[in-house]
Amino acid sequence: MKIAIVYNRDSRNVINLFGLPNRERIGLNTIRRIADALKSYKHRVEAFEGDKDLIDRLEEFMPRVVKGERPGLAFNLSYGIQGQARYTHVPSILEMVGIPYVGSGPLAHALALDKVVAKMIFQQQGLPTPDFRVLNPWQSDLSVDLPYPLIVKPKNEAVSFGVRVVENDADLRDAVKVIFDAFQQPAVVESFIDGREINVGLIGNNPPETFAPVELLFGAGGPPIYTYEDKTGKVERRVGFQCPADITADTAGRAQELARRAFDALGCYDCARVDMRLDAEGRLYLLEVNSLPSMGEHGSYTVGAERAGLDYPKLVNRLVEVAGARYFGTPKPPLFSVKGAHPGQLVLSFLSQRRDQMERQLRTWTALHSRTGDAVRIREAAGKLGESLREIGLEPVEDLTDARRTWGWQTRAGYEGGTLLIGHLDVPLPPGISVQEFRRDPEWLYGEGIGLSRGPLVTLEFVLRALRNLRRLRRLPIGVLYYADEGRDCVDSAETICQASARASRVLVLRPGNPENKVVTQRRGWRRYRLHAEGVPQRLGKAGKKPDVLRWMFAKLDALCGLSRARDRLTVAASNLHTHGFPMLLPHAVDVTLMVSYGEEALAQQADADMREILGKDGIRWELEMLSERPPMKNRAGNRRLAEALAGVAAHWEIPFECESSLWPSVAGLVPAGTPVVCGLAPVGKDLYQPHEAVSRISIPQRTLLLAEFLASEL
Repeated sequence: MKIAIVYNRDSRNVINLFGLPNRERIGLNTIRRIADALKSYKHRVEAFEGDKDLIDRLEEFMPRVVKGERPGLAFNLSYGIQGQARYTHVPSILEMVGIPYVGSGPLAHALALDKVVAKMIFQQQGLPTPDFRVLNPWQSDLSVDLPYPLIVKPKNEAVSFGVRVVENDADLRDAVKVIFDAFQQPAVVESFIDGREINVGLIGNNPPETFAPVELLFGAGGPPIYTYEDKTGKVERRVGFQCPADITADTAGRAQELARRAFDALGCYDCARVDMRLDAEGRLYLLEVNSLPSMGEHGSYTVGAERAGLDYPKLVNRLVEVAGARYFGTPKPPLFSVKGAHPGQLVLSFLSQRRDQMERQLRTWTALHSRTGDAVRIREAAGKLGESLREIGLEPVEDLTDARRTWGWQTRAGYEGGTLLIGHLDVPLPPGISVQEFRRDPEWLYGEGIGLSRGPLVTLEFVLRALRNLRRLRRLPIGVLYYADEGRDCVDSAETICQASARASRVLVLRPGNPENKVVTQRRGWRRYRLHAEGVPQRLGKAGKKPDVLRWMFAKLDALCGLSRARDRLTVAASNLHTHGFPMLLPHAVDVTLMVSYGEEALAQQADADMREILGKDGIRWELEMLSERPPMKNRAGNRRLAEALAGVAAHWEIPFECESSLWPSVAGLVPAGTPVVCGLAPVGKDLYQPHEAVSRISIPQRTLLLAEFLASEL
């Protein structure tokens, strides 16, 4: 499991610093020890300061999960940075963003930190607690009607900040004034219980288990209370711990029951330490509940745990288990048996353990920059993919492979009559665009070709690995076809793609889904033309009988683009205009790329005839050459039925899934009419064909789970 240790120590990374600052500091040694303890139980651990950047860091470390997948967990050690009820700040953030965590929630922390409210709850619950009064800074009379000695403490602090025993009115006024000035809050004045101090640690829930009572042994040279100076080693006196406390079994039992009742009264979770005093007559009095007990190596909480058989690593990991039981219903994830188990649950279990591995593999792929024109890198990419698929258990298909433009593989069952998965190895970006290296943010992963090519490659690999883990891969008829000329409109691979698709019963095209999580059941066709026009060289300012070729081209382009008709799903557009000329003369030749997007072939044919008619015969020599054509993907009944079957799997896992039509073409248009096809089944991408292309992090496990379960359900 991923576990984020969240603490407050050094950071003051907030928007503004004002109000009461946090004075508590957790030791670096404690953080390291907790991390080591968690790692010894095979958890993946990182530590984060609980400041304003916490959400972003947690999102990057433990991104959103698929339904049924267990998220990571936070080990909360945070005291807060500033303000009142600061123990509640990080737990509130964790609850808001949906990250489970070890320890009490915001409400229990707020109640425990407010000594007045906590004591009022104790009194209401019939739990013994010393009499008390509250003194406020606006009061002129700072006397109380309680007999001395008294103990004075801030209303909303911990770790014994400002705690002092007073014997007379002068000392009382002095102690109260220090609290008003230093802590800017009311002072609690409480009857001092002369006797022994007992701590009881608790772990677990419903009901919590209690450790044996620990007695604090105060040495000479200080008051009989555990001061802040004692806890931080600022005085020579050392406070010892005796566990179990030298008290009768009856007293120990009453102390443990009192601790449990206080724990429940404040609504604590997972762990706490309850401090109490034992007077000479054997009466116990609740002092306070520490809802965030110190995990220091030699604190009374860890001393009690060790007496219970929990050394430090066991204690830390037991806390993770009890928090996991509270959130998930069981301390440990269930182990799924392959025999008789639901395939989707097995796939989810497999993928959940490999989400980091998937992102690492994606990073590796984005570092291999196989752009369309780079034959060397494309061969390298093909070799990498082939090595991976052979290791998984697929075999090459010779008649689909020419080692330059297409590569095919299949399971032992073959792929004829089964499922064909299609993707491309090349990244369709021109050489002039700068390389984008891999990077991540909480929601998106960035890198060259990460949406168009690399995300689909990783999904393909882990779909097949999940099926192999289920021991179904060999028996499933699955084929894989990859091509390397997406950036050239599949002019070389089209025939192979068409032939391979005709031998399958269905085709799934691994193109990215759109940012609305939609897949594609219909796409427009696409034609790309080169229009070349040539006149005669002319000097600037000299009138001639021949028209200026550049002005002629602008006029013709306006007319050509006017052929577009939205209602007929026809678009004509121009790009990449280049002129040719001699020095000191106007251009005498122009080249323009024309693009035609269409829904029906008949419209494309008519547009071709109309373009030639518009170009006409008016003194300029021109040539219109169709460079490539990508057929449309028709919205056939078979496509819709295939999409409905996929939607049923997606609904089970609450994976967003809708269908749409797309203006962009894909190889789905090459699939024969009798073969159902769905496109856009790879992870969701954005800003495709651009330098800042990205893929949605959550969609990677979502789409991988969707495809793996869909294929697994065929057996």
